[in-house]
Amino acid sequence: MTVKLSSANLGQLPSNVAAPRYDRSKLTPGILHFGVGNFHRAHQGVYLDDLLNAGRDHDWAIVGAGVLPSDVAARTRLEAQDWLTTVVEQDSGHMSARVTGGMIDYLTPGETTPIIDRLADPAIRIVSLTITEGGYYIDPASGVFNPGHPDITADAANMANPKTVFGLILAGLTRRRAAGTPPFTVMSCDNIPHNGHVARDAVAGLASLVDPGLADWVNGNVAFPNGMVDRITPATTERERQVLKDQFGVEDNWPVFCEPFRQWVIEDNFPAGRPAFEQVGVEFVDDVSPFELMKIRILNGGHAVLAYPAGLMDIHFVHEAMEEPLIRAFLLKVEREEIIPAVPPVPGVVLEEYRALTERRFSNPKIGDTVRRLCLDGSNRQPKFIIPTIADRLKAGQGIDGLALESALWCRYCFGTTDSGAEIAPNDPNWDRMQATAKAAKHDPSAWLGMEDIYGEVGRSPVFAAAFGKHLKALWEEGTREVLSRYLEG
Repeated sequence: MTVKLSSANLGQLPSNVAAPRYDRSKLTPGILHFGVGNFHRAHQGVYLDDLLNAGRDHDWAIVGAGVLPSDVAARTRLEAQDWLTTVVEQDSGHMSARVTGGMIDYLTPGETTPIIDRLADPAIRIVSLTITEGGYYIDPASGVFNPGHPDITADAANMANPKTVFGLILAGLTRRRAAGTPPFTVMSCDNIPHNGHVARDAVAGLASLVDPGLADWVNGNVAFPNGMVDRITPATTERERQVLKDQFGVEDNWPVFCEPFRQWVIEDNFPAGRPAFEQVGVEFVDDVSPFELMKIRILNGGHAVLAYPAGLMDIHFVHEAMEEPLIRAFLLKVEREEIIPAVPPVPGVVLEEYRALTERRFSNPKIGDTVRRLCLDGSNRQPKFIIPTIADRLKAGQGIDGLALESALWCRYCFGTTDSGAEIAPNDPNWDRMQATAKAAKHDPSAWLGMEDIYGEVGRSPVFAAAFGKHLKALWEEGTREVLSRYLEG
């Protein structure tokens, strides 16, 4: 017998499933969140649930929002269970389930007026974002906001009915400014270096197209704290829904399975107030830069290093990739020899210990994280997680052989077949372009490095081009396994 997740059924949850210990009917909103996906619900949603369970900050409940077609389906799944989510933490020796209840509403995606009305509500004091690396309209080569993107120019021309997250945020801020209501804090929770600055550039950049005076007001009055967030949260499939039913007796339309580890380091810059997140494990610092650079290069960069060889070797799960000696050794060598030396010191952290922790996390057999998820969206992720490390090492006259091999593996993956000849389904928002370029690069490696918007100066480096071309040629002639073996042999 299973219990269908809903507010009415919270009292009937099995004893091994933790339920909210607070009265959800007495919660009031304080946060509007764009991008209600698995990561948000396993991260910010869990920290808030901890705080609510401690009897604190019941005026900081979350209202969801979104702008993508996929957000409509997400809202439908959550509405059917009163916005509740089951979060399952697991590793090789641990499995626990809890129901979180900090979300109390989810505005209908595409209905602009209700979203702007809620953004203008003085009760909303934080607007948070998990809209993925590709959602900030960043030019990959320059790393700065692109005000000429068609979505942005369309919003600038029609601020009465904006379609982007940043258009909606700006419309809400404009209403608050006119009413004399203090602005909310914009809190990015995405894996982007200096994510607060990036979010500010997007909001102020759009504002500058509408009214330079409005842009000055945004820059002078709206807080955009930088933050580093971390928790591995795979996509939910029928597998996870069935495990939840079988192991815990709960039927949830959209549960989240994740690792036990979580981390959140953020700058304490919240003029409109914030929940007391420091009481539930969030670390507030003056400068988050060292923490985010460490995480983006060692963890996210490490994901990329293991993902593409695993994808080419037809390996499905990340923990299975870590069980392959060649991939594990490749990851270790690149991390120790090229990535970690390009990470500045982090207060209170031993980088080798952090690397070892990420290795254990990647090896967790219970998460079910897929290689395909890690390979996703390389055109947006590589310029943030890998290419800056290459650039730093080239400038310092240091070796880049392992990272050049990683880049060649990414190119080979985008060709669209594995070493066995199996087809790789499209796995990038720009897949058609990436595949066409990878096919051209099979005979002319410079075609790949010529993607100026992705590689920039790195693509013009003769040192990098030579190493990349050598590895790509070898991957086509000998295959991934043999190339990794020779690289590891030195």
